[in-house]
Amino acid sequence: MALKGINAYKKGTLKQDVANADPHRLTLMLMQGALDKMAFAKGCIERKDYENKAGHITKATAIIVNLRDTLDLNIGGDVASNLFELYDYMVQRLVDANVKNDPSIMDEVIKLLSPIRDAWFSIPESAKLEAYEMKKAQFQVV
Repeated sequence: MALKGINAYKKGTLKQDVANADPHRLTLMLMQGALDKMAFAKGCIERKDYENKAGHITKATAIIVNLRDTLDLNIGGDVASNLFELYDYMVQRLVDANVKNDPSIMDEVIKLLSPIRDAWFSIPESAKLEAYEMKKAQFQVV
């Protein structure tokens, strides 16, 4: 019973965090969410809990597809194109992990996404504000 209350509190807190987050923070939250789901899936594979494994991999895959599909390939140039291909590769490897029940594949994808998350986290506040202002200016009606 107490666990239900804790989970409800966590969901409420997450909703509040999302509602108050800027685009940079939302992306960081998505990356961390994908990493968490992959870690849970890896644990499920090791415990042979295949039903829950599939659910965690499905959620991690959906997050990575979202990250991939929100890249602006016109503005981002080679960096965005390379990230698109890397995210695409991660999705394929998650499918492989799901089919093969191989925790080492989960480790591979975690090792690919972790440095991206770490780099995203280390972006200076001034660069985040500058990017946000540039994006906001693009959408302002003249």
